[in-house]
Amino acid sequence: MKIVPNQPTMPPLEKMMPYLQRIWDSKILSNGGAISLALVDELKIKLEVKNIELFSSGTLALLAAIKTLGLQGEVITTPYTFAATTNALIWNNLTPIFVDIEPNFFNIDPKRIEAAITPRTSGVLAVHCYGNPCNVKEINRIALKHNLKVIYDAAHAFGVSDKDGSILKWGDISVLSLHATKVFGTGEGGAALSSDDKISENLRRMKNFGLTSNQDIVEPGFNGKISEINCAFGLAALPLYEEARQARKVISERYRSELSKINGILIPPEPKHTILNYGYFPILITDGFRNYLWEQLLACNIVARRYFYPLMANTTFYRTNPTAKFENLPVSNSVSEEVLCLPTHSNLTEADQDYIIESIAKLMLKKAK
Repeated sequence: MKIVPNQPTMPPLEKMMPYLQRIWDSKILSNGGAISLALVDELKIKLEVKNIELFSSGTLALLAAIKTLGLQGEVITTPYTFAATTNALIWNNLTPIFVDIEPNFFNIDPKRIEAAITPRTSGVLAVHCYGNPCNVKEINRIALKHNLKVIYDAAHAFGVSDKDGSILKWGDISVLSLHATKVFGTGEGGAALSSDDKISENLRRMKNFGLTSNQDIVEPGFNGKISEINCAFGLAALPLYEEARQARKVISERYRSELSKINGILIPPEPKHTILNYGYFPILITDGFRNYLWEQLLACNIVARRYFYPLMANTTFYRTNPTAKFENLPVSNSVSEEVLCLPTHSNLTEADQDYIIESIAKLMLKKAK
């Protein structure tokens, strides 16, 4: 049996049934029924945020966030991300301006942001990579100085906080993915969070075809509403989050302890004073061994992920972007060629992890000879 990179935390069926019964009794499957409203209330408390708008996917939440803020021209962003981040800019007729990442946490480098600002720049789209918070205070300083909007793709950052509280409070809008691969999910789903009531109202209208309360259309929207059944899953799964986070923390600590002993493997540091969700465990494989190790682990039925590879700037669609040149993105290119994300989820057994660590140690030793 394959050891997969991630698995959802599944609530017991008996915990789902009361919510499903309420849905069956109400006969409301969408359009903001009682179950989705209940999930919003629970998430506001859990995440320490003022406003949450649920969407049927994180991608649609990101599309709505960009549209709601009225971004135009150029938006500065990271090439070290999943396709949804950059594609959302293209769908909004914007030009992504790639800048490099910093080498410790793989987040967008604020120094590169400021250097890339032009008269056409309207915003910054940053990513809390692997749940590690961006340098939000410096990005905020730059945004205020240059009158820029800031969106955080927080797909990896559910529940993450630092000494100032929830990392999701920063920026004009933060966007969550609630996909099944994330540390907390609704199967399919997403959310847009903002402390600004007007922005939240606009997001709510955007996901409902642009309709106002009196059925007027003031802007072209789309159907981005999440289903009640997905929200039922979320309500049943949310109480399990902290136990699952702790289980992933133990896995992360064990990886960190054991793999640090193996030559050719670099383990990125953890940010200080931060409560992480431990949704990912990336390592860097030096000396050009990454693809070898990835392939050999697959042969051992261990599915690791080259996440993110290829770099967005190196894909067919984006490589013609003038800012996608290798010399503009040396750190991003290096990390993309060396990174491997290991299996880490609350269902991973100690025996599974033993096997992963032993396999990596043997393969790295064999390759080094």
